Amino acid sequence: MGAPQSTWLFVLLLLTQGLPPRVAAEGPESSDGPSSGQEPVWLTDVPTAVEFIAAAEVAVIGFFQDLEIPAVSVFHSMVKQFQDVAFGVSTNSEVLTHYNITGNTISLFRLVDNEQLHLDSEGIENIDDTKLSRFIEINSLHLVTEYNPVTVIGLFNSLIPIHLLLMINKASPGYEENMQRYQKAAKQFRGKILFILVNSGVKENGKVISFFKLKESQLPALAIYQTLDDEWETLPIAEVSEEQVQNLCDGFLQGKRLRDNHESEERAQKVEL
Repeated sequence: MGAPQSTWLFVLLLLTQGLPPRVAAEGPESSDGPSSGQEPVWLTDVPTAVEFIAAAEVAVIGFFQDLEIPAVSVFHSMVKQFQDVAFGVSTNSEVLTHYNITGNTISLFRLVDNEQLHLDSEGIENIDDTKLSRFIEINSLHLVTEYNPVTVIGLFNSLIPIHLLLMINKASPGYEENMQRYQKAAKQFRGKILFILVNSGVKENGKVISFFKLKESQLPALAIYQTLDDEWETLPIAEVSEEQVQNLCDGFLQGKRLRDNHESEERAQKVEL
C-alpha cells in the first residue's frame, strides 16, 4: 500500500507474535472451487490459461522453460497439500509471453484483488517444499479468508483497503449456513472489500475482537474497517444475512459512517474518568 501502515494492520501483526510460526490457511471451501486432483492442469495456450485463472479464487502456475529443474518436482508436491488452490503448468512460449514471464517462474494469481505475484528466478533456483508452501500460504487470499498468523501477512499486503470481519465461533450452531451467506455476499464486493473470518473460538483471536471494543456476549458480529484512515464500524448480529452485509458495506463505501457514535462513547468515557 502506498499509504502509511494502519493501526489495525499493525495490531494484527503484533497479535501474531508468540503464536505458532506456521498454521495451515483454512479458507472456507467453495462448491465451485478447484478439484482435488493429484496433478496440475496443463495450460497449452493463452485462452486456456486465461480461463483457468479466471475460474479459480487462487491459482498457482508453474511457468517452466525447463521441466528438468528441481523446482518442478517441488511444485508438483504442493498439489496434494493445498486442496483449495488450483494448480497449472505451462511451457508454451505464447503463454509465458502473455504473462511477461522470461524465465522459470512460479506465479500466484488472486481473484479477490486481481493480484499476480511471482517467485523470481533466484527464488526458483533455491526453492524447497517449505519455501514454496510458505509462499502459497501467505498469499492465498480467497473471497473469504480465515484470519490466522500466516494469512495475516497476506491480508497486510492486500491491495484492498477496506476489510470486513465476521467474528463468529466456528463450533456454534448454524455456522455453516452463516458462512454460506457470508461467502455469497463476498462475491458482490470482489475487488472492493476484503472479507475475513475470525474464529472467536480460538483464544488468541480474542485480541482482535477486543480491538473493536466487542465482548463475547456481543458475538457474532461484523466489523468493517478502512485501513487508510482507521475508520471502523461494528454491528452485532443474531445471524448473517446477505441484505444486512450488503447494507453495511454499501453504506461504508458511500461514506455513511457511524463514527460519531464511537467518538461519543470515547468522550463519555473520558468525562466519566
